[in-house]
Amino acid sequence: MVTQNGAVRVAELVAHFGVNAATIRRDLKALEDQGRVQRVHGGAVAVEQAAPGGAPAPLGTPEARIAQAVAEMIAEGETIFLGPGRLPLEVVRCLGGHSRLTIVTNGLEVAHWVAANTSHTLIVTGGQVEGRDMELVGQLTRAALSSLRADHVILELGGVSAVDGLTGDSLPQAEIAQKLLEIGARVIVLVSVERMGRVAAVYIAPVSEADVIVTAREAPSPILWDLSETGVRIVLA
Repeated sequence: MVTQNGAVRVAELVAHFGVNAATIRRDLKALEDQGRVQRVHGGAVAVEQAAPGGAPAPLGTPEARIAQAVAEMIAEGETIFLGPGRLPLEVVRCLGGHSRLTIVTNGLEVAHWVAANTSHTLIVTGGQVEGRDMELVGQLTRAALSSLRADHVILELGGVSAVDGLTGDSLPQAEIAQKLLEIGARVIVLVSVERMGRVAAVYIAPVSEADVIVTAREAPSPILWDLSETGVRIVLA
């Protein structure tokens, strides 16, 4: 309630939870000791904390539109794999309104946000942390993915090209992406406008391995046309 409203009064909490004021004050003190609220006269206020991955993308920006388009593809009760990166983090922020999801991730920022802000079931792969996106990679990650299944695999990649396919910026990233393509889920590839048509360092798979490519409507038309010729579904947010 403090997080949602920014502040609460003891009297409101007493009425809402049906307990006495002493209980509320004791619980508020416990939350203050954990650094989660700040007590003030008659109640408590929220403590400003840095959000994982920085502030959310402003409404109407390409990142926010891409994330919302993907969130609308997810149904209640489904299991989704979310990779690391700015766009998957925006997607998971849009999934806060869903009530029953199982989220599997090898991105520590994604995992942090899910754990701190939702009641979704969260599964985090093991592995070695790499890069600014705090991605878990390596043998432990690949082993964990071998025993997991998902309805959707949602990945942000380093480049997407009709000719050169799906590519990543590092070999460990590419290895994890290749493993994810084997689990039989619907593959949703997220691509920022500047990466449309780009060829990153490491080859992952032909573009036909993606079921859906989601990008912003500002993407160059010639690149979109070439991708559409491959038969992959393209969603412009």
